[in-house]
Amino acid sequence: MKEIQKFDMLRKPLRQRFFWTLLAWLLSYPETKKRNLKIKKIGMEGLKPPFLFLSNHMAFVDFKVATRALFPFGANYVVAIDGFLINEWLLRQVGCICKRKFTDDILLLRHMRYSLETNKAALALYPEARYSYCGTNSVLPESLGKLIKMLKVPVVSFIQHGNYLSQPQWNLDKRDCPLEVTMTRLLTPGQIEKTSVTEINRLVNEAFEYDEYRWQKENNIRIDFPDRAKGLHKILYQCPRCRAESMMDSDKDELWCGSCHKHWKMSELGELSAVVGETEFSHIPDWFEWQRAQVRKEIEEGKYFFQDQVIVDSLPNAKGYIRLGEATLTHSIEGFLLERETEGESYRLEKKPLSLYSLHIEYDYKGKGDCIDLSTLEDTFYIYPITRKNVVTKLQFAVEEIYKIRQAELLAQKTAALFALDAVEMKR
Repeated sequence: MKEIQKFDMLRKPLRQRFFWTLLAWLLSYPETKKRNLKIKKIGMEGLKPPFLFLSNHMAFVDFKVATRALFPFGANYVVAIDGFLINEWLLRQVGCICKRKFTDDILLLRHMRYSLETNKAALALYPEARYSYCGTNSVLPESLGKLIKMLKVPVVSFIQHGNYLSQPQWNLDKRDCPLEVTMTRLLTPGQIEKTSVTEINRLVNEAFEYDEYRWQKENNIRIDFPDRAKGLHKILYQCPRCRAESMMDSDKDELWCGSCHKHWKMSELGELSAVVGETEFSHIPDWFEWQRAQVRKEIEEGKYFFQDQVIVDSLPNAKGYIRLGEATLTHSIEGFLLERETEGESYRLEKKPLSLYSLHIEYDYKGKGDCIDLSTLEDTFYIYPITRKNVVTKLQFAVEEIYKIRQAELLAQKTAALFALDAVEMKR
């Protein structure tokens, strides 16, 4: 692996030529037109690049919607390493910047500044760093406010609806659903200068609050796709009746527990109802967040622990995956440990809790099964549990909740240290 050429992260992002901008618009127009895309712009009058373009992230069609909304301007898009597998040359030509998910990358900051200051482009960033798993907003990095302060350019929020409902990550078969987006000039350079990092983060998080199932019901959008519940067990993995985990399954418009055999149906408006007995959660995001609370409780009681044999693929560059074979993955309050010990070959990757505020997961990734990915600055490892089934959603919850707990502990330690220092100063 040391001899394999890594992705060239040093190359500066190209300014998107108008030829590529026009071609991207032509390729984006048919689907967005067919889906009756509506774009509502607030405070955007006269605004031209450079500016920071912050979008929520729900499906591949997100990029087509952004292309329509930004035209006639191009953009430099921050794209994960696996996106470059499409065609590295092409993605560089259209101005994409490579990023390995959930890593602290100083070089990326330089490329961002280059995009704005030299390319004079719109810098398109998807701060959730992954597709929405449940049609609701994901956690945003606390560093986002600092980034906005540093870049000192206008900030545009771009909140899309309909993308998730048309192709949720747990079932990628497309279904008919209209698209709608609100594009807002959220902050001006003058406002950024006067606003604290904490307040900037609050404003961005507030702008990023969305719920696709609520939006669907409020707009009476009926999706009569026959397999609308197929795959839903990937995000709703725990039964609220018997509390069994990883025993859920789904098909057509039904979801059920393989342990207590309770069934639920999913309506054309995206609501759940029990076939027999109490409907614990009619709103899918409520069930999703209930599971998070169960994981949090498990962590606080000292009961949380995950370990399994896994298959590991490496993605050091945009040429393709390299199979590394089997390893052991452990996750606990101490973070992740991926290790392989065999005769003549060994490796070890550790990720401490405070190095990951969230986790990127995939469902049946490229037909190879559910996986998580862990990255260093030079490589990305796609990790597929072998024995434990339907566990990656729980791992994502655990990473986020452990991070919150460790952050609170760190803050408490800093506060205690400050009080102790003040006490010493007072005695003097």
